[in-house]
Amino acid sequence: MKPSRYRYTLFSLLFLIALINYIDRGALSFAANAIAAEYHFSKVQLGAVLGYFGFGYLLGSLCGGFLADHIGTKKVWLLAGVLWSLLEIATAWAGELGIALFGGSALMGFAALRILFGFAEGPAYALMNKTIAHWAPDNERGFALGIGLLSTQVGALLTAPIAVGLLLLTHDWRMMFILLGVISLLAMLLFARTFSDSPDRSRFTNAAERTLIQNGQRRSTGDSIPLPWWRFFTSRTLVCNALGYFSFLYITFTLVTWMPKYLQDNFHYDLHSLWYVAMIPWSGACITVLLGGRIADALLARFRNLRLARNLFAAVTLCGTACCFMAIPYMGSAAGIIALMTLGNALNALVNNVYWSVVIDVTPKASVGTYSGMTLAIANLAAILSPMLCGWLAEYHGYNAMFTVTALIAFGSMLAMTLLQPEKPLVAETQPATVEVTTA
Repeated sequence: MKPSRYRYTLFSLLFLIALINYIDRGALSFAANAIAAEYHFSKVQLGAVLGYFGFGYLLGSLCGGFLADHIGTKKVWLLAGVLWSLLEIATAWAGELGIALFGGSALMGFAALRILFGFAEGPAYALMNKTIAHWAPDNERGFALGIGLLSTQVGALLTAPIAVGLLLLTHDWRMMFILLGVISLLAMLLFARTFSDSPDRSRFTNAAERTLIQNGQRRSTGDSIPLPWWRFFTSRTLVCNALGYFSFLYITFTLVTWMPKYLQDNFHYDLHSLWYVAMIPWSGACITVLLGGRIADALLARFRNLRLARNLFAAVTLCGTACCFMAIPYMGSAAGIIALMTLGNALNALVNNVYWSVVIDVTPKASVGTYSGMTLAIANLAAILSPMLCGWLAEYHGYNAMFTVTALIAFGSMLAMTLLQPEKPLVAETQPATVEVTTA
């Protein structure tokens, strides 16, 4: 019997849901000028509005991975997806909610809704990693992760034309949030009808495909034994990997939250030109996020060396990322600055696959959801720090300081990724570790 290929349909479904997740979170940046004008927010206050999302996202990523390990991935996907869709709609009235319930403070209304919205969106990437751990054979893991993580870059790229298009079409930032929320609800209906936690629970896979996936995954005797949450912090690899991923998210959130306003303030782009100019810095990343998975898989297959495919690959690429952002303050033209943003972001995305692969490399399958969530929670301190720090730097030191700090954080990530030991898996205390590949 020829194996069915439903796993590729499922990877595409993950891409779609994660894509919508990213567009929903990024739309606020394109309504930022209208919201700031209506409620008289300064750059510091606007940075706070953009950063409140991260507080909820941190908690949501922790809870999502933990719940997926205990009640099932599909249930958590559906709960999170429906909730973030409803909160996206409710964002249209965030200011009024604050004025009515928080002593006339529109800022507090946005704070409350963005924290809840971040909590609902937080589980997405931990859930995606757990899904891929169950559905992808080892030789397809990099490709599957690349497809899922491509949603980050394509989502950021498409947020500009979609958000700006809705703003120009409706002439109302509130209607933009309402329409985006309705689209998300429709996507979750499709998800509910087609998604399964694992191949053996899916009516769309045949026995041959289930066997192919099962036989293609490295297994150990401790794979089904969950580890306590605190074991995460005993692994130098997991902690350094989370610190490395912090840099990726810091750069991503810097561009998602402040790039549109930076382009408007410094180069006076209006909405009619911003929709395509703001897409450019994400164009290269859409290619490299897929290419990174392929390169990591090829390095591992060729050299059978996890440190080469993880540590060295990540460190060299992050060095290039840092250099690009360090050069932005010295570039005088808009075209040159956008080119450096594009190259730096493309290099940053090239490593995205590595962070998630490392979690699967060293974690028993029974704990992938929890440890993916913990990785995401630590890294997503960037979702809080980046918008707020960038707002403060832009207000008091100018936008160039914002890019210099971004470069320094990328250099720190480069150093963290050199300390990984991906060939040393975490196992239950009673189980011996088995090493499948050599070290450098």
